Amino acid sequence: MVDGDGRIAFANAAAENMLESSLKALSRQRLCDLFANPAELDHVIGQARAHKFSDLRQELMLERVGREPLFVHAIASALDDPMDAVLLELRETVQQMKLDREERLLDQSQVNKELIRNLAHEIKNPLGGIRGAAQLLEMELPPLHLQQLREYTQVIIKEADRLQTLVDRLLAPHRRPHIVGDVNIHEVLERVRSLMLAEFPAGLAIVRDYDASLPEFRGDKEQLIQTVLNIAHNAAQALAERIDAGDAQIVFKTRVARQVTLAKVRYNLALDLHIIDNGPGIPPQIRDRIFYPLVSGREGGSGLGLTLAQTFVHQHMGVIECESRPGYTDFRILLPLP
Repeated sequence: MVDGDGRIAFANAAAENMLESSLKALSRQRLCDLFANPAELDHVIGQARAHKFSDLRQELMLERVGREPLFVHAIASALDDPMDAVLLELRETVQQMKLDREERLLDQSQVNKELIRNLAHEIKNPLGGIRGAAQLLEMELPPLHLQQLREYTQVIIKEADRLQTLVDRLLAPHRRPHIVGDVNIHEVLERVRSLMLAEFPAGLAIVRDYDASLPEFRGDKEQLIQTVLNIAHNAAQALAERIDAGDAQIVFKTRVARQVTLAKVRYNLALDLHIIDNGPGIPPQIRDRIFYPLVSGREGGSGLGLTLAQTFVHQHMGVIECESRPGYTDFRILLPLP
């Protein structure tokens, strides 16, 4: 409850928990001073106080300094009170937003798979003809100008081969059978860790933060190794400057998550895997598109690593999401556990 001056007159236990402060501390402050973007919240309270509506409802994102923003559904109601008090009810919408985001990711992944499969087949068919024609043309070249003209046919053949390799990579997850067996996620992480340290022997620290109580689960070990390796390798490449400086770090963190909803199915237990780096972060302009095929933030990148990682995670009935800001990027993978 907010008084006429905008100060907090009362907050129940749920409000104390949401705002991470006690009523005693809150009652000395104006509600809008708690947030970095108070204008919308102030407007909602003002509209309610003016009795323009019986109650005013609005979706808000309330930014907090040094903390995660609050996504809330706000309901403001004016009270019959000489002090112009307003009752404000804030309901967090994070869970609903998360479910909506997961649903969008699954739909996007399905569209990506269809697009990739169709596009790859459309490219693959004429490629063989182009390469074959270039080889036949090379055989017919006049001996007098063979060396000079052969340079051009070799360009055609090499570019056809390069495109063929790209197409094969696009089709790889759809061709390869899903080989299911018992998987220990820490064996997967240790394998990736050894591969990464072999490639980046100096300047990069890979920190283990494991929950040893995690049970084994059914999955495709090779696909999961490829998934983690793709993400970790991208992180290492983004950390190039920090590797040179000697303070690059990637953290492999495992935890158990309880009562998790994945792809509209509720699971009692899930593997909560984080791959965290202290790099520059993902550029804002591609942050929402990093799982799209052929989208890359790196010069010369193929833009397929994260697309394949997402495909493999979805084949395990899981989800993959990313949080990124300068100095901190966290790829989170949730997979159901037995």
